[in-house]
This record gives sequence, structure tokens and C-alpha cells, in this order.
Amino acid sequence: MELNIAVVGCGMIGREHIERIQNRIRGAQVVAVCDVFEEGAKKGAEIAGAGVKVYTDFHAAINDPDVNAVVVTTPGAFHKDPVIAAIEAGKPVFTEKPLANTAADCKAVVDAEMASGKHLVQVGFMRRYDRGYKQVKELIDSGKFGAPMVIKCTHRADGVAPDYTTSMAVTDTAIHEIDVLPWLVGDEWDEVQCIMPKTTSKAHEGLKDPQIMIMKTKSGIVNVLEVNVNCGFGYDINCEVVCENGVINLPCPSFPTVRYANNVSTKIEDNWILRFIDSYDVEIQDWVDHASKGETGGSSAWDGYVASITADALVKSQTSGVAEKVITGGTPDFYKK
Repeated sequence: MELNIAVVGCGMIGREHIERIQNRIRGAQVVAVCDVFEEGAKKGAEIAGAGVKVYTDFHAAINDPDVNAVVVTTPGAFHKDPVIAAIEAGKPVFTEKPLANTAADCKAVVDAEMASGKHLVQVGFMRRYDRGYKQVKELIDSGKFGAPMVIKCTHRADGVAPDYTTSMAVTDTAIHEIDVLPWLVGDEWDEVQCIMPKTTSKAHEGLKDPQIMIMKTKSGIVNVLEVNVNCGFGYDINCEVVCENGVINLPCPSFPTVRYANNVSTKIEDNWILRFIDSYDVEIQDWVDHASKGETGGSSAWDGYVASITADALVKSQTSGVAEKVITGGTPDFYKK
């Protein structure tokens, strides 16, 4: 079936997804847009085109009889209610990360989905769709490199907004590694720790940056992640997996190497939008393809819940300075299917 989508939340990401679905995604179209601010909804409708319905109440948009799928792109604090509304309407829903801003809200979504008896939710952790990460996973899964033992990652950004806080280094930045790395090695987090090095002079008042996050899986794989959001030289994502028989480095986007003015140099990406732009297209197409068959792909609601629990443990460690356990209670059978 073709998906007739209601997009709930018409901010920057929402408008990007509207344009993406209308122009680059097969088997789907946006038929309704919704934003609590009517002007925002109208901006979304301008991108979607003639005939698209405009709503300010997400319940009305989701329950529109012409809508059979939902995309939620509101701020994270407002994800839970429209996602649960979509579940209760029996409609597949793609929600941008995080699933919700608290573990309790994530658990409410998990409980609602399990009560429905259907897999309906996909969370927008797009790194699982990045070509480089997929290539690394294929190499690990081949078995020829042996078991992964250590993962070394960097998540660096040129700078951040004045309202970026110390905890956001976990909840907005490291959250991507929190989701993608267990998927990469087929494992689960066991304990996590955040260590605060000397703070850069570039950080605004009150922000501790950089941060070193040490995350250990249940099988004993140790990941060392450097979060450095004021590096000053670009958007720099790196991942190195040290295995028993060899080392796998994440391939970076291709830029020409130039020789000029007595230097040999290669460009570094400017921001996350450009670095991962292609993965968004692949991710949304994959969601559409699965949802049209009554299936889900990518990160599940349970994955979103586990990411939130892990983030909470890391934020706690930012203050305690010691390793904190990641306690999920075990994956329900519903999410093992």
C-alpha cells in the first residue's frame, strides 16, 4: 500500500522530511501537516503542495481517515503523546530521535506498543543507515577480523549554541553512539562512565567540554568516546574497531586531497546535516518500505528506551564520576521477534 502520511511538527527537521517524502521517497506522500503553531503548519503545507490538510491538533491529524502513517518531528519533549496516539490508531509511526526525553516517557511508548500487539514504531537513529557504519558492520559480521575488543570514537563539532548544556553532550550528541555501537557489534551496554578532562577555553560559561565517555558492553567490549563540541575545525566523526585479528576504521566521506600553498590537505565536513544527509533518505525509504508491508525496521521503541536509560546513566556519571550500571530488566519477548 502507499503511505499517506501526517507529519506532526513542522520545524526545521519536519520541513526537511516533508520535502524529502514529496520529492525523493517512493511509495509515500504527505497528505496532512500539523504544528501547534498554525503558521508553522502552513509553512509545512507550502512545501507539501496543494491539497494537503493543515492541523494544529495532532489527534485530529493522526485520526484523519485519509492518513495511514505518521511522522513525528516535534521537539523530543513532545514525542510521547503523538507517538502513542499513532499506536492507538493502529498506524505505523516514524519518530525522530529521541523516542522521548525521559526513560519514563519512553517506557510509556513501549508499553503502549506491546499492548497494541503490533510493531508500529521506528526511532530515527539514522547512523544505522549511514554507508560507512553499514560497511563496518558488514566487516565485523564477516567474522574474519575476530571478536571486537575495543572501540575508539570521536564526536566533534565546530561549536554549539549558548543554550547547549553539559548534559546535552550525552542526550543530544553521544546519544547517536549510544544507539549505533551496540547494533554495530551485536551487544548490549552494561556500564558507563563519564570523565571530565580540562575544559576548553572555547566552551561557554557552565559547559564542561570535552568529555570522555567510557562504555562497556555485557561481553566486555570497551568503547572510549571523545565528545568535543568546540573543536573549532569542523564536524569530525571517527570510529575505530579493534578486533582480535585486525582493526576496522570507519571510512570518512570522500573529499579531494589537494596540494596547495605548501600544504597537503583534505576537507572536513562542516556540520552534521551534510555529513549524514544521504542516510536520512535511505532511512525514510526503508521505513516506508517496511511500513507499507506492516513491518518495522531500524531502531525500535525498545532501542529508544534502552538509549534513554543508558543516557540517564551517563548523565548521572557526569556528576558521580564513577561507572554507573545500565539496567533495562531484559528485552521483552515482543521485541525479540
